[in-house]
Amino acid sequence: MYFTSDNWAGVHPAISENLARHSSGMASAYGTSALDKQVEQRFNEIFEREVAVYFVGTGTAANSLALAAVNRPGGVAFCHREAHVVKDECGAPEYFTGGSRLQTVDGPSGKMKPGELRRELKSFRPDFIHAGQPMAVTITQATEVGTIYQPEEISTIAGICKEKGIPLHMDGARFANALVTLGVSPAEMTWKQGVDVLSFGGTKNGCWCAEALVFFNPEKAKDLPYIRKRAAQLFSKTRFIAAQFDAYLKDDLWLDLAKAANDKATRMAAAIQQSKHCRLAWSVESNELFPIMPETEADRWRAAGVMFHQWPVPGDLTDKVEEHEVVARLVTNFSTTDEEVEEFSKMVLAGA
Repeated sequence: MYFTSDNWAGVHPAISENLARHSSGMASAYGTSALDKQVEQRFNEIFEREVAVYFVGTGTAANSLALAAVNRPGGVAFCHREAHVVKDECGAPEYFTGGSRLQTVDGPSGKMKPGELRRELKSFRPDFIHAGQPMAVTITQATEVGTIYQPEEISTIAGICKEKGIPLHMDGARFANALVTLGVSPAEMTWKQGVDVLSFGGTKNGCWCAEALVFFNPEKAKDLPYIRKRAAQLFSKTRFIAAQFDAYLKDDLWLDLAKAANDKATRMAAAIQQSKHCRLAWSVESNELFPIMPETEADRWRAAGVMFHQWPVPGDLTDKVEEHEVVARLVTNFSTTDEEVEEFSKMVLAGA
């Protein structure tokens, strides 16, 4: 029972087949092929407007180059205190921006609180150059604890960004998982709420390695081609990223895969909620579960063949974690089977 990460999952057969289909013959390089242009047009259709799309190989690259594109001298980007961009990117955003820094913002359930964001922004006065200057706000959708920003929450944060004259970036490594939960369109979750730049992730949802940077105002992306090249993220054979997205986006496969992963997580959450030995740290809104349990229960799960990560206790967790308890993270994916979910549920309830 593999619930360690959706990065551990393989590739959906339709995506593998499309890669094989485009693996022979000739195609112009560096994003100029007919397939590249076809996929770029598909992004325009999905987001209901003309966008600028740039393929990269990793989510780290997408997030870091997004911030590099909007960097300012002495730049400061604001993110939630538990955000992936500050906790798990090994300093890549600071590296690729050439010295900007990340300022963390508090908020419950993995989401920054607008009032806290305003408070942090106030401390950067234009007449006090020593602190640096705000350059962007970045939010994670779905968050690092699997929760989801509602459209109105995104809009509120975007409004603050607009007041301060800075862009709003969305880390969408699990973009599809959030989208299917909200039941809104990609446009309604992004630019219609004020998002300026999106890291659009496919790797965690059935692709091999397919990530894209999406700028909702193409004029704001004029330097990105140079930034991407200098960062060694301009693939010569971009058709192989395009081929993944081509199959991923066809007939809404990407949404079907995310829905399958989310549904499995919801079913597993039901079993956890019936257990007397563990409880959920947050409600399950996407494909991640965070049960709190005694260490002995975690050992029992491992002995039963459950693969998961023991998670550092997040600073915004309101539920008290006792000394003898641990927080676990379990992640479902498009290939998680009904049999795995049933076996997991029986195992959890056997200890109830």
